[in-house]
Amino acid sequence: MGLQGTSRFNRRAVKVSEAQQRVLAAIQPLHTEKAALWQSGGRRLAEKLVATSDWPPFARSGLDGFAIRGADAAQASPEHPVTLRVVDAIAAGQVARERVGPGTAVRIMTGAAVPDGADAVVMLEQTADAELDGQPAVRVKHAAVPGQNVAPPGEEFRRGSALAEPGAVIRPGHIAMLGSFGYAELPVYARPRVAVFATGTELLPVDAPLEPGKIRDSNSAMVAAMVVQYGGEPVVMGTLPDRVDAVVEALTAALAVADCIVTTGGVSVGDYDVMAAILSRLKQQGRNSRQACQNREGAEGTMPVGGEGAESTMPADVEGAKPHDCDAVERFSCDGTLLPEPESAVSPDGEDDSNRSIEAELHSLFQDDSRVLFDKVAMRPGSPTSAMLLGGKPLFALSGNPGACFVGFELFVRPALSRMQGDPEPLPLAVEAELTESIIKGSPHERYVRAKLLMREGRVLAEPLGFGKSSMMASIPEAEALLVVPPGSKGVSSGERVKLIPIQR
Repeated sequence: MGLQGTSRFNRRAVKVSEAQQRVLAAIQPLHTEKAALWQSGGRRLAEKLVATSDWPPFARSGLDGFAIRGADAAQASPEHPVTLRVVDAIAAGQVARERVGPGTAVRIMTGAAVPDGADAVVMLEQTADAELDGQPAVRVKHAAVPGQNVAPPGEEFRRGSALAEPGAVIRPGHIAMLGSFGYAELPVYARPRVAVFATGTELLPVDAPLEPGKIRDSNSAMVAAMVVQYGGEPVVMGTLPDRVDAVVEALTAALAVADCIVTTGGVSVGDYDVMAAILSRLKQQGRNSRQACQNREGAEGTMPVGGEGAESTMPADVEGAKPHDCDAVERFSCDGTLLPEPESAVSPDGEDDSNRSIEAELHSLFQDDSRVLFDKVAMRPGSPTSAMLLGGKPLFALSGNPGACFVGFELFVRPALSRMQGDPEPLPLAVEAELTESIIKGSPHERYVRAKLLMREGRVLAEPLGFGKSSMMASIPEAEALLVVPPGSKGVSSGERVKLIPIQR
């Protein structure tokens, strides 16, 4: 079915930063759920968590030694030690049976509650065993002051104080801290379920023997691994032939089970690039929608668009219609969303039943909140990389070339997954490094070169990796960052400082 026609070349490239902002503006965090404390590592917190008590909840010994009254050992020294009678011994989790009074001490272990009456702890190394009137005693050889080696109640946290904010990545330290306050489960954002499939009649399963003109589908497994790396749950849906009906059927199935879709291949301008065909049709429907709105708004009985002194008249036969509410009078909304139409209304005259059926499937696929976000990016490699919303869910159509697919995922899918998981700053933080060797190849657009990071004499260096063509896979496993080469005819020289986007390892 020839969906593209001459319009397949009508694609305006947007800058990477603009494409990223379009994606992030279209995506909201997913729903929240509870995760067991020990299983929450790496997830993002969905709610602010506060201390349920003061911490520590009691005066706590900071080391092994003796709990005493500071006043009893204020003048102690190695030459003039103070001898105190030992009245009790306690370990962590125990409470002293005896109060510390003048001239007495309690043997105490790290983390144990300081007994009543004591206000200091002398470390074991500053004492010596002794006897006093035939009873166990301790000889204190260093001066002590009140508060010494004692953590007072609430020293770290007061009840109600913040422990962690929404969007924070839960790390092992969080788990230890939150467990101390009784949080057995944590409110977290759901992990995005990401449907992954590749298009291309030339693709074989990974375990299939090679055939003439065929290659194995390695992209799907790579994308699935990257989804896991960035907190998502992949749903691998296999490979699809270069047929619009097969891809539409797969996308429809994916929308039912996933929060996001990633496809590889079929986004260029060839005769068999099926994802580009679908993008082109969705974009055309958006243009039709806007034109229909303009025609309707300019017609008699509706509100004109702009124009000084224009009257506000509404369609008399449409209940509850509002200005610019084209849903009430057209099958398209003014924001470019294609609304479902009867099958008979969507197929141009002269098309056969097969094409009518595919057109109907396309209209079913392009439900509310479906629109193209971008269909070309000013970057190398991967300029045909595209994104759209289907029923409010993002779809990323990445290049079939492994290197370009890798770059497209890092630049667009990665921040989208972060936003879905509640990251308040989903774009990866860029850093600078010194280039180890020149990149002489220029480009009219930003070029993203896979690079390795090095440390030499305290300097961070970026080493471009060989085999940098988009279709070459040799450098992907070693890539630790994407090196950004600014647009221009001469590239960048060795020793220059360049921007890097680190890759999660």
